[in-house]
Amino acid sequence: MAYFELNTPNRTIMTPGPVEVDPRVLRAMSNPILGQFDPAFTKLMNEVMEMLREVFQTSNHWAFPIDGTSRAGNEALLASIIEPGDKVFVPIYGRFGHLLVEICERYGAEVHSIQCPWGEVFDPQVVIEEMKKVSPKIVAIVHGETSTGRMQPLAKIGKACREQDVLLVVDAVASIGGADVKTDEWYIDGIIGGTQKCLSVPSGMAPITFNDRIEKIILERKKVEAGIATEEDQQYNRSRLAIASNYFDLGMLMDYWSPRRLNHHTEATSMIYALHEGLRLVLEEGLNNRFARHKLHEKALVAGIKAMGLKQFGDAHHKLPGVACVEIPSGVDGESVRSMLLEEFSIEIASSFGPLHGKIWRIGTMGYSCRKENVLAVLGGLEAVLIRHKVSVNRGEALQAALDVYEAERIQTAAI
Repeated sequence: MAYFELNTPNRTIMTPGPVEVDPRVLRAMSNPILGQFDPAFTKLMNEVMEMLREVFQTSNHWAFPIDGTSRAGNEALLASIIEPGDKVFVPIYGRFGHLLVEICERYGAEVHSIQCPWGEVFDPQVVIEEMKKVSPKIVAIVHGETSTGRMQPLAKIGKACREQDVLLVVDAVASIGGADVKTDEWYIDGIIGGTQKCLSVPSGMAPITFNDRIEKIILERKKVEAGIATEEDQQYNRSRLAIASNYFDLGMLMDYWSPRRLNHHTEATSMIYALHEGLRLVLEEGLNNRFARHKLHEKALVAGIKAMGLKQFGDAHHKLPGVACVEIPSGVDGESVRSMLLEEFSIEIASSFGPLHGKIWRIGTMGYSCRKENVLAVLGGLEAVLIRHKVSVNRGEALQAALDVYEAERIQTAAI
């Protein structure tokens, strides 16, 4: 059988991840491979750590990526602090809260969870009162839940966790780089980001940061594998059970990302190039400017959806910037619409999971995909496909509503 050179189609990706990768990131990935201990490469590693601190808005020393998809970051952080029998409290308001429970249970935690309907978030006071009842070691919660398009307020929860001496671990995979994430101000002890969403870097790394409260636990569980351990490592006085995972052992990864450079794995060189450039572009744009850009294009998209006559799903007051959830009109085959949109317009939008599967579409405006031309393209394409599916829509109104938002923004900007 003959195999041919890779030739992927051009797509307008309007899902909540992955998103379109910034061309400058793709160019960075084409740089020559360096050895993982080459001074030129370790310099890049140090710069990645510095930029991650800025993006996470933290003064933490430890800030580095885990090689693997976003859930690798969740697992690394949780595996490194959970010991069998530890109480972990997980408030669930979508698919990825259930994932946190899954990871915690696999590492032997005693998990307590509460749930609210998908499409809503928790009143922080409900979470705080439940914490008092449970007295957990850890609260693990999702900041931006892409399955429902909602974003959980964390400031009050974080303050309460610190007052009750509870560790707060946050999944900010969908929000980092696209919405305000104040790690230190919200008293977050450990936080996980994702590359393939608002950072506009390919999937394959999970940036994390954690403070000295978590570092203390990791050092008490420290174990270096025999093949690379020094005599000093072998005599280390570990006071807690060793971390169960080797790959996700943050103690060894700290040694790898420190001046010691103790070998743990072979670093994903090209992905470090990608993350370095992606972070550089975030900081070049400026966090506040980037957040404002996401809000602008979200506003235009939502205006167009409403003008078309479609209904938004979920609590509008706690919407996650970058994900618009649209109710699928009654009697419409949502997958047929998605397929036609992809085949005829080369535009991809997403369905959802669990109780929302087949009930909503999720349209992403994240990172490099968060652009005016993409918003106008998805509104125009979706309207055309819905008309072909015999759905009664307000023809021509969606694009006009979005253009009105952009025009108002231009006038406002010119007046400043």
